[in-house]
Amino acid sequence: MTHVLSTGFETMEANNPNGSPKIRGYNIINGNLSLASDGKTFVSTNPAILSDELGEFPLSTKEDVHSALNAARDAFPKWASTPAPTRGQVIGNMGRLLMDHKEEIVRLQAREIGKTLKECGGEVQEAIDTCLFFQSEGRRLYGQTVNSELPDKELFTYRRPLGVCGIINACNFPSAVPFWKMIPAIMCGNTCVWKSPQDSPLLSFALARLMHEAGLPNGVINLIHGKGSGAGQHIVDAVDMGMVDKISFTGSTPVGKMIGEACGRNLVSASLELGGKNPLVIMPSANLENAVEGAYWAGFGTAGQRCTSLGNLIIHEDIYDEFMQLFMEKVKSTKIGNSMHYDGVLYGSMLSEKYAKDFLEAIEMCDSSGATKIWGNGRISKDNKPENFQGDPSEGVFMWPHVYVDVTEEMDCFHEEIFGPAVTIVKARDFEHGLHLANASPYGLSSAIYTNDRLEAYRYKTGIKAGMTGINNSTTGAEAHLPFGGVKGSGNGTRESGIWVIEAYSYWHAVNDELSGKLQLAQMDVHEVEIEEAEADYNSLA
Repeated sequence: MTHVLSTGFETMEANNPNGSPKIRGYNIINGNLSLASDGKTFVSTNPAILSDELGEFPLSTKEDVHSALNAARDAFPKWASTPAPTRGQVIGNMGRLLMDHKEEIVRLQAREIGKTLKECGGEVQEAIDTCLFFQSEGRRLYGQTVNSELPDKELFTYRRPLGVCGIINACNFPSAVPFWKMIPAIMCGNTCVWKSPQDSPLLSFALARLMHEAGLPNGVINLIHGKGSGAGQHIVDAVDMGMVDKISFTGSTPVGKMIGEACGRNLVSASLELGGKNPLVIMPSANLENAVEGAYWAGFGTAGQRCTSLGNLIIHEDIYDEFMQLFMEKVKSTKIGNSMHYDGVLYGSMLSEKYAKDFLEAIEMCDSSGATKIWGNGRISKDNKPENFQGDPSEGVFMWPHVYVDVTEEMDCFHEEIFGPAVTIVKARDFEHGLHLANASPYGLSSAIYTNDRLEAYRYKTGIKAGMTGINNSTTGAEAHLPFGGVKGSGNGTRESGIWVIEAYSYWHAVNDELSGKLQLAQMDVHEVEIEEAEADYNSLA
């Protein structure tokens, strides 16, 4: 096989103003490094230091995508017939290589998307945990034996792989999420074509090379770079051509609906992990200091760029003033900057200029909805920065934390996801009103409540319409062995992570083995057991 890890990083001639070498990146198709068929490229830029160009990557064409899909199709029969424990061993090797290279991967990710080093470390650990979990699942890809209703016949069930999986993920979790998708996919015997996020191609390139170094055969995972509207759309279009058997997508709800339509009309499986407007309810019995910490982190960790970030903060009116005083003290003290240069920052830059533009449009929507802004002033600059900003804001794309109050469920900003550091705050009259508000948005990804009343906690977790709920915890957070996903506008019911994700990447195959040497017809040849009526002397029972 081609060891792409040892042959991939070619330093380009161009000078990088940041002093670091700019990398020539490639697609990886059938284990081979390749450029776009028409030679077009795009550049990956550090959003915290816009002059820092990390690398140049292929802007993949339809021809490139189809080559990757064909490579995955060719590799599928051999990989599917590889014993599942052996597939698990390869996945375990990936986890160990991630551990060996964790520090370098963390720093690369922080540089490419602007997340803090601490958050990137947690995310890479999630990818490691996923590998270690599914290594053992290779020995537990269980089927079942079932008793037949006919004599001399055995019934069995087996899990079978789907085929070629198209993998499309966003750049906010560029290590954990592709491993959430591809590790269970290949453990089940599928092959993949992975469209890297446009804003994290270098990290994706490094991770794909590491997967091959772990012993992954050529063609099992193929990496293509490019835009969502280009290479990503070509994968979706290939569903209509019969080239794709499964799509797993993380991103916006409108794009997810489009992908779901393409898969639905072709009876192809789709896993859709979409947006959220995640509610967090604060009740009078809550520990307010703990609740403030949870709401603050959920709202502004990762600069609010998580699908599970806090959307509507719903506060019981009896504790509203006290909570808001504590909460705003935290918000006003927020330390923001490039974590590669400054310690202790809560969040760094936006993921890219595009995400910054979308966020600024979203806070304009908050203003036009009639909400009252009590903190925040758009993009941070030298002349417009909060007190605790670290460094020179003109180097990158940084945003103030924003807080909006007087929000009601009639407002657009109550319902619309704001992908960035902004929290919309709503008052609740009582528990029932709080639960109603928590369910009133079109999304249903994550949710949370802070309460020390056990009945309230029970009624919330049974009454909320969401895929995930935290009790006395924030809306964010995932573990490799717990199902992740949403309902309503947040997804189509499929789940990432844990044993439950296996359902998304395999189908049940029922086998009946006739040992009698003759045709036996179920239901028709089953002999009924006669019920014998017995006479009883009821007088003797008195």
